[in-house]
Amino acid sequence: MIRVLIVDDEFHAREELSVLLEDIGGVEIVGSCENAMEAIRMVNHEHPDVLFLDIKMPVLDGFDLLGMIEEEIMPYVVFVTAFDEYALKSFEEKTLDYLLKPVDPEHLSRAMQKIRAAVAAKEAPNYQMAQLNRIPCTSGHKIKLIDPQAVEYVHSDISGVHVYTAEGGFFTELTLKVLEGRAGYLRCHKQYLVNPCFVDEIVTQENGLAEVRTHSGYALPVSRRYLRKLKDAFSL
Repeated sequence: MIRVLIVDDEFHAREELSVLLEDIGGVEIVGSCENAMEAIRMVNHEHPDVLFLDIKMPVLDGFDLLGMIEEEIMPYVVFVTAFDEYALKSFEEKTLDYLLKPVDPEHLSRAMQKIRAAVAAKEAPNYQMAQLNRIPCTSGHKIKLIDPQAVEYVHSDISGVHVYTAEGGFFTELTLKVLEGRAGYLRCHKQYLVNPCFVDEIVTQENGLAEVRTHSGYALPVSRRYLRKLKDAFSL
């Protein structure tokens, strides 16, 4: 059974694709999302085998979404688009396949054959991911898009991942691993990342520990494991 997540801002497009996939059979639709914020949450929690992904969506598009997914849980991606220029770009991004709207059942069937073959061969998806240019965060009932260069540090706790700017903290569905690899932050602790541009000082302590202080006065722990790497990053 192939586990599928559908992402499209158009309700009727999601419904139509769901019906076509059910007609083909052998699939479990684990979710149907109308935006990238919902989708990244579902990908992180459900780990689908394949993502049928619309490219042109409001606020955050399909390429933005791909840049927010950890490589270890990256599903196979099939772009679904009404725009030929985007379909051509999907090949540049090395996605598994693409479908033009309205989706042709035969084309969808061929795409599913490719997916089954890739799953059977245990071929890991290998897409070229760009650096993050916005970090989607939730603040009450609002979605706040934060410039990665405005973030001073990131902290993970039992409630999730939080990014901190001079304005305060904001919750995000992105993982520490994604933020470390695609936003240029430095790991200073298992649960902390720091933006090197905001490091004001590194204060060494006893037992090989240390503390990082940022320009806004935030104080972050530095574990023994990461102290040497942090110093190397600043040629200390």
